[in-house]
Amino acid sequence: MSNKSRFIHLIVGPALFLLCWLALPSSVFSSAESRAAIGTVLWMAYWWVTRPVDYAITAFLPMAVNALLPMTEMAPVIANYASETVLLLFGASIITVSWEETGLDKRIAAVFLRVIGDNVRSQLIFWFILSVLLSAVLPNSVVCATITPIAVAMLKYVGHNDIEKSKVGSLLLLTIAYAVGVGGLATPLGGAMNLVTVDYIQQLTGQEYMYANWVIKFLPIMIVLIVSNIIFLLVGTKRTDSLGGSKEYFEKEYRAMPRMSFEEWASLILFLVAMVLAFTRQLYKDILPGLKPAYVFIICAMLCFLINRRDGKRLMVWKSVQGRIIWEMLFIFAGGMAVGSLITGSGAAKAIGDYVAQMGVNGGIVAICIFIAVPMVLANVTSNTGAASVVVPIVISIASGLGQNPIPYIYAATIGVNLAYMLPTSIRAIPVGYGLSAQYMLKVGWKITLMTLILMTITGYLLMKYWPTFSA
Repeated sequence: MSNKSRFIHLIVGPALFLLCWLALPSSVFSSAESRAAIGTVLWMAYWWVTRPVDYAITAFLPMAVNALLPMTEMAPVIANYASETVLLLFGASIITVSWEETGLDKRIAAVFLRVIGDNVRSQLIFWFILSVLLSAVLPNSVVCATITPIAVAMLKYVGHNDIEKSKVGSLLLLTIAYAVGVGGLATPLGGAMNLVTVDYIQQLTGQEYMYANWVIKFLPIMIVLIVSNIIFLLVGTKRTDSLGGSKEYFEKEYRAMPRMSFEEWASLILFLVAMVLAFTRQLYKDILPGLKPAYVFIICAMLCFLINRRDGKRLMVWKSVQGRIIWEMLFIFAGGMAVGSLITGSGAAKAIGDYVAQMGVNGGIVAICIFIAVPMVLANVTSNTGAASVVVPIVISIASGLGQNPIPYIYAATIGVNLAYMLPTSIRAIPVGYGLSAQYMLKVGWKITLMTLILMTITGYLLMKYWPTFSA
């Protein structure tokens, strides 16, 4: 990027902020704080896409702008930079450094390549289905944080070291991010945003909500989502596209590797222990209420520094590890969550919801489209859970006011809450931290967003009209 272009991009960011702060209609955003929050989102999004400064620097904008022009309390904004999810990502990042130290990353990559093969289409389908299945019952952030480094290790093994410049590498990381969002919709256990929906439905009906009912109602939606998302990701890839090498080549490479060393076993076991404990939290939460997934990963990361090699030397020392931790990923994730705190705390999210409520929606397919689209937008600029907390009660009030059954519209909003594709906020910050370009994410994201919005609007309308179970 030339100095002139960089200067222009640097100026445009704050200019967008000022434009929103001064020019957004007060009839919608009555407070200056809410207008400033919207401006901060646009400023961050523009700098993330054009990249006049590093991603990590842009991630600190919510804190800096809120200090100059207070939009909400600073404490909840700052808390995002040391949240449990950030600690989880930090711990996972340290553990994966131990893979590099021991050579385990190459062994894992060789195993996956000899089993799945090097065909790009097969790889994309495998990682998508794996991520969907895991995120259906596990926290999205945990799934994305554990699956992404494995995929990155495989990509580096076959020579895709610069993810930003690798079309295959970028597409593979996008695949995981998309699949984690899609899988989260499959069951109430897919994320806290779904539990928000369950809570509101229970309040509305006065009855306990059975999780099995959720799975049944969303099954047709999940089928459409999985098939359409996979087709979208495969478009532009050829049947002959490969990661390099062949299945036979990787089989040969794997067999040529020496037996797993003690160091490899140790780093693998620590990662598996952290992952299993994170995924089985329900089994021991009453016995160890404080041992949340984030702290499991931190503890296992600390244990990596206690391991000695066969020759007596320490496997890992902080001086060499700190340069290989992906700090940028941590800050991007935190920045995305922080700007979400601004949107919620300033009242901007509620203002958007109130505006939708005044649009004169009369139900039917138009209402379903709006109730999916608005949460989609909010989920891109704030957290999925935050979007659910704001949108679901508004949907209930609108539908009830129109004399409509609110249940199908609540489900429509929940679809939108789970599906965010465009900006490197929330879990989408993780692949960006590993090298995926935010510009590429936006370029591909708006297309799949539009496709998904159309398909989900049609699917939701058909289910509401022709399948009574969906509205029950």
